[in-house]
Amino acid sequence: MHVIQPMTEDQAAIRDAVAKTLEPFDDAYWAKTDETGEWPEAFCDAMAKGGWLGIAFPEEYGGAGLGLTEAALMMQTVTRSGAGYSGASAIHLNIFGPKPLEKFGNPELKRENLPKIISGQEKMCFAVTEPNSGLDTSSLETKAERTNKGYVINGRKIWTTGAQRADKILIIARTTPKDQCAKPYMGLSLFYTDLDRGKIDAKPIPKMGRKAVECNALFIDGLEVPKEHLIGEEGDGFKYLLQGLNPERVLFAVESVGLGFAALERATRYANERVVFGRPIGQNQGIAHPLAKSWAELSAAELLAYKAAALYDAGQECGAEANAAKYLGTEAGFTACETAVLTHGG
Repeated sequence: MHVIQPMTEDQAAIRDAVAKTLEPFDDAYWAKTDETGEWPEAFCDAMAKGGWLGIAFPEEYGGAGLGLTEAALMMQTVTRSGAGYSGASAIHLNIFGPKPLEKFGNPELKRENLPKIISGQEKMCFAVTEPNSGLDTSSLETKAERTNKGYVINGRKIWTTGAQRADKILIIARTTPKDQCAKPYMGLSLFYTDLDRGKIDAKPIPKMGRKAVECNALFIDGLEVPKEHLIGEEGDGFKYLLQGLNPERVLFAVESVGLGFAALERATRYANERVVFGRPIGQNQGIAHPLAKSWAELSAAELLAYKAAALYDAGQECGAEANAAKYLGTEAGFTACETAVLTHGG
């Protein structure tokens, strides 16, 4: 059993400082980015200047040296501010995406890139998912073949966020055929290298929402990668990849919870202000009860997410909790937003 501790003064200060950074970015700002598809550059710059992009990275690289709990507080504050996933998705990858590089990259690769990622100077994308393999990473088909100087990568990736503006790419590819490996997840290697637009064609995928942060299909043809850009040992890429997956699941959970709470706050305000038949609609159980139910669901998901974060920060296994938190958090967040929309119809 793991007991969740109350928020510390330092953690509350982080939450309040992030909220202060977000004050200039109001509803009009986010509506404009979604309408125009314009990347939220000013928001990203503000978060970088505040030092928030390196919240979970070591101080020696310019980070704050804090844990997943503090990073989760930050990202929940972002979505709850009204930025939603337009804000969260713009910086989400910076928070734990480079962890494999930090943990397993060679010293020169880390010194050269981590400070730039943390400062916002260097922009990266993360290429894992493929059209034919989906979430089954062991079945990916992109190949990295050895050469005298390193590797050449060929293949396809999909749903790669931020590739239109990225300088670098964190990419996983198969270096040993699957039928030659003892286990299917072996033989995969992870690289952090330049995004050469002469070798990588990034095509945006049309979406219904969150236009400010694009997703892409990548077509990779002869991308040359120096051997120094291999992260860790060849064939161990899947193991390194896991370093960032559980924290990422926790962040998705709290981001969804933050968005859900933001929706509930607006719906509750409307329910208290909207008067029909001589009284606020919030006094009707048909309005109040769904809002209360959503609050309970969000609060439960929030607790599980911070339990997972606490386990991670303590160096304990958190896979089950992180996965469950992502499921419950996204479900609760969606339901809260749906309930808020229905409330505004009253």
